[in-house]
Amino acid sequence: MKRKLLFGERMLLGDGAEPFNAVIPFRLKGSFKEADIQHALFKIQEKHPWLKALISLDQKQTPWFEVPEKGISIPIRVMTRKTEEDWLQESKKEWNTSFDGSKLPMIRFIWIKGEEVSDMLLVFHHCICDGGSAMSLLREFLAVLDNPTVDIGVEKPILGIQDVVPQNLLASRKQQFKAKFIGRLAATAIKFIPTGKRAIERKEDYLIHWKFDQDLSQQIITHCKSNGFTVNTFLCAILLQAFLKIRGNAAFNKVSCPVDIRRFAPQIKDDHLFAFGLMIVLSSNKKMSFEENLRLMQASVDRKTAKLNPYITMMVMESAHDALGNFTKLLKNGKSSNDCMFSNLGRIQIPHQYESFTLDTIFSPTVIGPLGNTTTLVTSTFRNEMDFSFVGSEGYLPHFEALAIRDEINRTIKLQLDSLKISC
Repeated sequence: MKRKLLFGERMLLGDGAEPFNAVIPFRLKGSFKEADIQHALFKIQEKHPWLKALISLDQKQTPWFEVPEKGISIPIRVMTRKTEEDWLQESKKEWNTSFDGSKLPMIRFIWIKGEEVSDMLLVFHHCICDGGSAMSLLREFLAVLDNPTVDIGVEKPILGIQDVVPQNLLASRKQQFKAKFIGRLAATAIKFIPTGKRAIERKEDYLIHWKFDQDLSQQIITHCKSNGFTVNTFLCAILLQAFLKIRGNAAFNKVSCPVDIRRFAPQIKDDHLFAFGLMIVLSSNKKMSFEENLRLMQASVDRKTAKLNPYITMMVMESAHDALGNFTKLLKNGKSSNDCMFSNLGRIQIPHQYESFTLDTIFSPTVIGPLGNTTTLVTSTFRNEMDFSFVGSEGYLPHFEALAIRDEINRTIKLQLDSLKISC
């Protein structure tokens, strides 16, 4: 089984030398054997063919996913658990450890082994998987780890754009012309956008992690529901205000938010391995109050989300493979115009209690790569606790400023909730 990488996957892969890695850390309470972990990894490989795939290049140097006849196991690295924060250090280490896609699968596993508590990391190259499918992988892994004979099904893998975009759109001359026209227009424009001769030096990467308890997490959810805006919009508004407060004129007043493509393309199932995403960008009005901005931003989210069209977007991108080099150069060497990427995975629907172990914590995933500003905030909710992972690099956002932004986020959230209590 083999297929060419789609435009978005090629962009994330790059030349294969630079890592663009995502890390899913989680904590288990129980006793485990390496053979059982290896079996669980084998079972998810059996379900998802691209977890067995290597990267091969054709005569035009175009990359392909190719599943070898003889499967190659997911590598496991085992280390002794010494502290509660070992997973933080190992996450940073894994960000910067490349995959050799010509010899090994684009996924590996780290077991930080303790006697009663183990921290584990699923690490994969972003070109094979997005956050949604990563959570499915984790759910399946844990199910098999608990019960080696459980049936997790078999994925019917996406073999190309034809498995996502409806045939009537692919065959439409009007849509083909539209996609090629937009693609050519974008490719031409990209050539003339000025960029630096070299990429901004990232310097040292960092990860800041924190968590809200169940009470504070529930207060946020209740506050948002009762006022008619989403938790995502509320946190975006908080984030933009924090950047402006700490960075002043250096803030861009822009936060980009991934939108799960599965909301718009039902052909892509929850357990499909897929790396293509949609994006919207939000800003605030500095002349308005926080509450006014929330209303404005929620309206903007609704309007922009309604306009998203994954099918024409994919058709445009697939018509522009020859512009990939210029597009990548723009992302790497162009001036940053965005404060942060913010991703809210929402409530993670994975069981907490298993027969043979307990899933104590899922830490919010992290991802970092070479395509421009690395500043990213990811939040998720597990066991009714909101968890935050704030990733950045000194060359884009100094660590001391990131810490100040974290403190400002927490201060503003509590201030908003306290003001609500007073008004009631």
